[in-house]
Amino acid sequence: MSRSDGFRDKTSAAEQSTFFSVAPEAEAKRPPGQKVADDKVGHRRRLRERFENGGADAIPDYELLEMILFRAFPRIDTKPIAKRLIAKFGSFADVVSAPANRLKEVEGVGDRAVEELKLIKAAAERMTRGQIATRPALSSWDGVLDYLRLVQGFETREQFRILFLDKKNQLIADEVQGHGTVDHTPVYVREVVKRALELSASAIILVHNHPSGDPTPSRADIDMTKQIIDASRPLGVAVHDHIIVGRNGHASLKALRLI
Repeated sequence: MSRSDGFRDKTSAAEQSTFFSVAPEAEAKRPPGQKVADDKVGHRRRLRERFENGGADAIPDYELLEMILFRAFPRIDTKPIAKRLIAKFGSFADVVSAPANRLKEVEGVGDRAVEELKLIKAAAERMTRGQIATRPALSSWDGVLDYLRLVQGFETREQFRILFLDKKNQLIADEVQGHGTVDHTPVYVREVVKRALELSASAIILVHNHPSGDPTPSRADIDMTKQIIDASRPLGVAVHDHIIVGRNGHASLKALRLI
């Protein structure tokens, strides 16, 4: 099987065997380099034990990344790669949310590593979305905010998303309506209202992100929200809120009394 993780796999069968620990009495006969390999196995085992005993809180971000990369790099020390990822992107959340092409800029990261990182993000998104889909959105507001920041807060381009809700404020659909640039996403009021009617939604929550990280709403954000409210109200569709997310948190236009 070919590898594309930035390393040429030149490890022979004999070299690979050194990744299994040997009995103490065989220490004198240990082939050159085997102590390093055994140390690596021991390090991985200790990391796993700390995770099993203390959970994610027992290990820092870079060690959690180390463990995720174990499968991608079964015979390579993943600590330097994990530390380079944290140094470049800043945090665990930033790493798993980074675009694939940016991740591959880090020495040692290729397709296999990117796949493992993106699986983690996809699993987190699906789990969080499942939690908000089974409960009324307004009664699980913290979960809604966590989900929105997870799926959109670290994007490098603006996205405009709508959560469509039924009469009980249960989630009907979660749709990205448009993609934009680093500081603008075109929003068409007529299309927003049309889609809400197609889905028989009684209410909607508007969402977009600020790639700058600062979720402070702009004048254009406020004006656009008011236009959607004015167009939706006569048709029986309520706009519960407009949430802006970014790396540095979120802003609610309703909480800020801007709508």
